[in-house]
Amino acid sequence: MFAALREDIRAVFERDPAAKSILEVILCYSGLHAVILHRIAHFFHKRGFILLPRLISQFSRFITGIEIHPGAVIGRRFFIDHGMGVVIGETTEIGDNVTIYQGVTLGGTGKEKGKRHPTVGNNVVIGAGAKVLGPIIIGDGAKIGAGSVVLKNVPPGATVVGIPGRVVLYKKERIHPVDLNHTDLPDPVADLLNVLQNQIDDLRYQMEHLQRLHCYGKVGREQCVEEDDRSGNKAI
Repeated sequence: MFAALREDIRAVFERDPAAKSILEVILCYSGLHAVILHRIAHFFHKRGFILLPRLISQFSRFITGIEIHPGAVIGRRFFIDHGMGVVIGETTEIGDNVTIYQGVTLGGTGKEKGKRHPTVGNNVVIGAGAKVLGPIIIGDGAKIGAGSVVLKNVPPGATVVGIPGRVVLYKKERIHPVDLNHTDLPDPVADLLNVLQNQIDDLRYQMEHLQRLHCYGKVGREQCVEEDDRSGNKAI
């Protein structure tokens, strides 16, 4: 238990530049408080207790704003930054070195029994407000963009953004541990709009070119150039 606590505290210093001292982290970091209380609740949950783990979970929710079901399995060096509004369901499984931000939901999609919450691999980063729903698998080293709604499996090392979440970056490379950059993510909507704008510009140019060729055939090049000058168009 104390070894796990030391690792959790070390994870805070590694991933939050605002952390200044061990005492500050122990007293002021609600994400750390929620993880510690969950490990205690999970200890009793595995031993068949029903009410006591839920009471610990509810107490943790009351003082931290973070709700973690006692049945959730959480790996080493788990870091919740800020944390308010985080919800982690009963059958969630989380690997090592995972970082999540405020407002994240690891939830289910129905009332079915059994496995109904996500499985999150190692070295995963889940941005603020993201919703990961259902018994899906988030591969090692994946990044979930802020505000995304993820309903399908995510391959290892992939980056997912949008509603519903779509894989916008996927490189089969060695997965670097704990890459917290989840802001410089591709924007597929903006990329598509740029492509459409370029196509519109090309079509406009072709239309103007055809109009000038038609003008040359009817009245001659010089008169068409004069009309272009008056209208502000650039002659070809």
